[in-house]
Amino acid sequence: MPKNTNIKSVLIIGSGPIVIGQACEFDYSGSQALRSLREDGIETVLINSNPATIMTDPSMADHVYLLPLTTKSIVKILKEHPQIDAVLPTMGGQTALNLAIEADEKGIWKDFNVEIIGVDIDAINITEDREQFRTLMEKIGVAMAPQATATSYLEGKEIAQEFGFPLVIRASYTLGGAGASIVYKEEDFDELLSHGLEVSPIHEVMIDKAMMGWKEYELELLRDRNDNVVIICAIENMDPMGIHTGDSITVAPAMTLSDPTYQRMRDMAIKMMRSIGDFAGGCNVQFAVSPDENEEIIAIEINPRVSRSSALASKATGYPIAKIASKLAIGYHLDELQNQITKSTSALFEPTLDYVIVKIPRWNFDKFEGSDRTLGLQMKSVGEVMGIGRSFQEALHKATQSLEIKRNGLGADGKSYTDYQEILDKLKHASWDRVFVIYDAIQMGIPLSRIHDITKIDMWFLRQYEELYMLEKEIASFTLETLPRELLLEAKQKGYGDRQIAHMLKCLESQVYAKREELNVQRVYKLVDTCAAEFAAQTPYYYSTFENDMETADGKKYAENDSIVTEKKKVIVLGSGPNRIGQGIEFDYCCVHGVLAASEIGYETIMINCNPETVSTDFDVADKLYFEPVFWEHIYDIIRHEKPEGVIVQLGGQTALKLAEKLERYGIKILGTSFEALDLAEDRGSFSRILKELEIPYPEFGVAETTDEALALSDQLDFPLLIRPSYVLGGQGMKIVINKQELEEHVVDLLRKIPNNKLLLDHYLDGAIEAEADAICDGEDVYIIGIMEHIEPCGIHSGDSNALLPPFNLGDLVLQQIKDHTKKIALALNTVGLINIQFAIKDDKVYIIEANPRASRTVPFIAKAYGEPYVNYATKVMLGHSKVKDFDFKPHLDGYAIKQPVFSFNKFPNVNKQLGPEMKSTGESILFIDDLKDDAFYDLYSRRKMYLSK
Repeated sequence: MPKNTNIKSVLIIGSGPIVIGQACEFDYSGSQALRSLREDGIETVLINSNPATIMTDPSMADHVYLLPLTTKSIVKILKEHPQIDAVLPTMGGQTALNLAIEADEKGIWKDFNVEIIGVDIDAINITEDREQFRTLMEKIGVAMAPQATATSYLEGKEIAQEFGFPLVIRASYTLGGAGASIVYKEEDFDELLSHGLEVSPIHEVMIDKAMMGWKEYELELLRDRNDNVVIICAIENMDPMGIHTGDSITVAPAMTLSDPTYQRMRDMAIKMMRSIGDFAGGCNVQFAVSPDENEEIIAIEINPRVSRSSALASKATGYPIAKIASKLAIGYHLDELQNQITKSTSALFEPTLDYVIVKIPRWNFDKFEGSDRTLGLQMKSVGEVMGIGRSFQEALHKATQSLEIKRNGLGADGKSYTDYQEILDKLKHASWDRVFVIYDAIQMGIPLSRIHDITKIDMWFLRQYEELYMLEKEIASFTLETLPRELLLEAKQKGYGDRQIAHMLKCLESQVYAKREELNVQRVYKLVDTCAAEFAAQTPYYYSTFENDMETADGKKYAENDSIVTEKKKVIVLGSGPNRIGQGIEFDYCCVHGVLAASEIGYETIMINCNPETVSTDFDVADKLYFEPVFWEHIYDIIRHEKPEGVIVQLGGQTALKLAEKLERYGIKILGTSFEALDLAEDRGSFSRILKELEIPYPEFGVAETTDEALALSDQLDFPLLIRPSYVLGGQGMKIVINKQELEEHVVDLLRKIPNNKLLLDHYLDGAIEAEADAICDGEDVYIIGIMEHIEPCGIHSGDSNALLPPFNLGDLVLQQIKDHTKKIALALNTVGLINIQFAIKDDKVYIIEANPRASRTVPFIAKAYGEPYVNYATKVMLGHSKVKDFDFKPHLDGYAIKQPVFSFNKFPNVNKQLGPEMKSTGESILFIDDLKDDAFYDLYSRRKMYLSK
């Protein structure tokens, strides 16, 4: 039992809907904490309003409350569960901490006799109130940048006069750098100061002397009640100060820090953590280091909670920070807990890495037309990827291959920038693609010293880039036939993909693959084991690399492979890669449930994914985790190594789906709906032929490949027209146009951005109602799991619409058409598993907009609203284990559930906030109402047409 035997029931506060600055890393930490507390027999009560997450699954906590994150909801829960002894607010990001403070200020915890664990309220206040924090740091002798607090416009002006420019303005009590900015020129100061004061909930800003060009580091710490402190991971930002850590390319372990400076930094971090309170739990500390030989250290901030970086540190080291932090919060000491990796040593140890990880953020600027794309103190990325390799170069390449932005890695893909001025400009104003631009600059011959002067990125990193470019040049001087084995091996060890090597050698990717086979240059798999193989590790968590052969005494050559293949029947689930708008955490939810369902029916489960924030990449979810890019070459090698029964592609969103054609071509079995059926639904012409045969109406449409074809079609179809490219997710590139000029402009733009793509032109049904249905089909029977009606009219992307389950004003005639159409289409597409169909309803006639025979964004929402494990059922159908008629469906919902989209427009103040066919929301929440008289529904319904843009 836990050391604190008084704690028998714990309330955990989640982080709510996903916004920029607070994403699915808190689903990962919350899920891990819930599992950890249940292991100790503690009752868990969860509040979180996000229906797309694993943590709000009924199986995760004893009581799940899908309620708005307000003190009113907290009081409701505490009244219903007077047995709650403690609240753990450190697993839900800034949202949870802010709610815990508000409840404390209102005396709620005191009224209900609830203890706060994992953190002290004083610690939160000290770390959030920058003035208090500064005073404390001075007291304990930790240096900080010259700074002062302003609570008024006048105070701010006086401070600026004293410090001079450049300055940094940071708003107190905000998340993801909201309200923060760097001010280079006096004329910009007034506006940015006003904005910072406005954004801060207590109208306070801290003004710092900007430490531009200093190097930035983060340390992840854990501490127990005995004051034992361990440092789990040191993370170095490749980008210098001035770019939010969430938007920085980061590396672990730290690469350019001398040992004496690292020891000083450790001591400072431990001193800081001990000074802010005597709580037991996790902490994240950020430092800046001067880029000279003095390596002067200053503290930036400390967060007394698990953070985005602790999810990264957990995945980087294999040390489950959230799991251990929640055990410490209930009274355990580090030396009493097991090291989760070795199962034979204690958790009171500091991981050592014999590999390197690189994290690269993933942005979605294309969704925010007119947005400022330069990076600074306000976080703008919507997700991230992580690459693991034996060297920085290999990890960097694997991370760039994971981004899914149509790049094959650094250079060698024909997509480099070649304009000198453009490259210099992108280096000066840190851009989202600077990870590639540095390579392009070296390729162009810009000296490293010049790149360093502009970017202030450490010369060590720039030399690593230079080495890569020199290798590319050397390989390009050979042909496929003359390329020596040692050079091919070196390219693979440095992370170059077969596609890139093919580009250098002017041949095909498949030829490079064949050459590797012939020369025996093969991937081997290594364990992520936290202790650099000093102790035997039990965790099945792998990454790939290439090794030089070892030779035994009898002359046999081999490279050591840690991944042992078993005799069991196996299934691979392809993950959904980095979070982005249009493909978020809901697909991770589906992947995790797919893995668990396959495991239940006796399969060995194998997960492939590269997203460090998610539950699917937790080391103990699948039987084996390959932390690898969801990139063809990596997947194919894993499949050849593991020889599974087949691969599940319909749970990982468009990422996994896009690989279906390749799997089919290489003769690998796709479990569930076949590639032909998936392709049929994507190919609008073939799909419409099916609809015609089934006598199901659809809006008139045409397919165009050129601007001329599109203009000719517009004469037949009549405006307004909905234009969209094939094979995209989240409505990418979709637009409603009302005349030929708009049509021409948009088509030219689309064909430039997505060359060789077919464009679909639909007659847009103005004023139609939109609805969607999700169903499970086994090829014979179809079960509709939910029909949702959108509050906004047709033309706003389904991901941006408020939607009600069940429908609120569709008559029986319309509902019957929806049911009939869904069943006919699911069977006609030979669906085995999940399918989502979207409808437009006009004059009581139901038209088909599109069908997606895969898991959809709405499946987790419907599962939570009805309390049914639909993904579990669908997976068992895909695997041929069960039929639809085998399940006892018992959906239960009193009243209605509303899916409410959440936007992050505050990160892009000058952007057009109008909604249309292209998705812009970053997350969603669920709201339950008893009836349609509810104020929340009335408010949404009255505003339904306000944002429609054409």
